Formats: sequence, C-alpha cells, structure tokens
Amino acid sequence: MKAKKILLPIIAIIGALVFFSVFIIKEVNQAIVLQFGDPKRIIVEPGLNFKIPFIQNVVYLDKRILNLDTPPAEVIASDQKRLIVDAFARFKIIDPLKFYISVGNERVARSRLSTIINSRIRNVLGQQELQTLLSKDRSKQMSLIQEGVNTEAQKFGIQIVDVRIKRADLPQANSDAIYRRMQTEREREAKEFRARGAEMAVTITSTADKEVSIILADANKNSEIMKGEGDGQRNAIFADAFGQDPEFFAFYRSMKAYETALIGGDTSLILSPDSEFFKFFGNIKPKSQ
Repeated sequence: MKAKKILLPIIAIIGALVFFSVFIIKEVNQAIVLQFGDPKRIIVEPGLNFKIPFIQNVVYLDKRILNLDTPPAEVIASDQKRLIVDAFARFKIIDPLKFYISVGNERVARSRLSTIINSRIRNVLGQQELQTLLSKDRSKQMSLIQEGVNTEAQKFGIQIVDVRIKRADLPQANSDAIYRRMQTEREREAKEFRARGAEMAVTITSTADKEVSIILADANKNSEIMKGEGDGQRNAIFADAFGQDPEFFAFYRSMKAYETALIGGDTSLILSPDSEFFKFFGNIKPKSQ
C-alpha cells in the first residue's frame, strides 16, 4: 500500500516531465528552442521533438508565404503631382534565427516591412512622372521596388516573394481639380468644333449660292439662245409662208395687230367700212342651212 502511494506521485511527475518535454512541429511551422531566452536549436522539419521541461521553451514561426497589406502612402511624383498608393507584399521567413534575433515576432516584422515598402515606393515612384505612374506599364518600377525591399528584408531573415500596387489614385482635392480642368478643356474643344462647323457651314452655303447663280446664269443663257433660235425658225417659217401666199400673211399680221391692240377688254376700235381689215372678209359667204 505504501509502495503504491509512492509510485503514483513518481508516475505523475514522470508524466508531467514527458508532457512538458514533448512538442510537435506541424508542416506549416518551423521552431526555435530557447533556453533562458537564448536560441539553442532551429527545427524546420515537421515531427515529434523534445525539450528540457521548465528550462527550454519553443517559439513557433510560420513557414508559409504570408501576405502583407501596407497602409496607403502618399507619393510625390517628379512633376510634383501627388498620388495615393496602396500596395501589398508576399513574404516568407527563410532564416528563423536571424528573424527572431532581429525582429522577434511576426507583428514587429510586418510593421518593419510596411515601413520599408512604403519608403521604397516613395523613392522609386518619386522619380517618375504622374502619367507614367498611372499607366499599366509599371513592371520596371515594381521590379526596382521589390529588389530594394528584398535587400532590406534579408537582414531580418525574410525573403520578399512579390510586391504589387493594388491601387494608385489621386488625392480627392487633386481629383476634383483635374476633373474641373478636363471639363474646361472639353468645353473649349466643343466651342472650337462648333466654330469650325459654323465656318464650314458658311463656306458650304456660299459655295452653293455661287453654284446656284452659275447654274441660273447658264440656264438663262441657254434659254435666250433657244428662244432666239425659236424666233429665227418662226421668222423663217413666216417668211416662207409669205412667199407662198402674201395675202394670207398680210391677213395674219393684221389679226395679230388687232389682237395686240384689243388686249385688256377696255379698248374700242372704230373702223370704216372700206378699211383694209374688211377686205379679207369680202368673199365670205354664209353657210347654207
């Protein structure tokens, strides 16, 4: 009975020692075994491991590629235009010991990296004009940013996998000013187009009026020519008829003279019985019933 009472505490102590001395490294983790705060072992392979209980402790670090969203940074381009840049990075802890000694933990590492990334973005993008920064062709600038950030991050045992700009916008005040300037420019262009349209309309109208005048003049000219030719043909016909029957031609001319004289209906014509007019009717006999 006494032996049983003695064994139970011993077993409990041994179990506690085993429990506090065993630790497991997962596939996504790597670990540093510390003894009184000093690193003693670096473990990067997953599996079951042991440490001295109550003397050593384990710090776990992520072995995966981690994402980092940096706070928006204001960048002043080479042409003194301001730009708000929102970037993100992907990084990996490749040297656990250097990482632990330099930054201690992931929270501090993220803060340091954010500062480095924003500083590098200001340095690289500040050498470019705003138009270049707003274009899609920023691969050269992003390579320079990643190269500079990676150089600094290696001092912390970190490898920068990628650095990207999520968003690059103008500050609100600049956006409003640019919008107003663009609106003014578009209004000016619209006025120029309207002025050019009015000028072209005047030119077209003048050309059309000139062409109409030319066409009318040609038409009148052709009309007079045709009228003269018609009068000539008429006179020729009359002359030919006069040669064949002079008395009928004299009668026709008399009829036209009377027709001209009596136009209007208010003219009275008094003729004597022996007038030349009546001689053409002297041989007219009434038709028999």
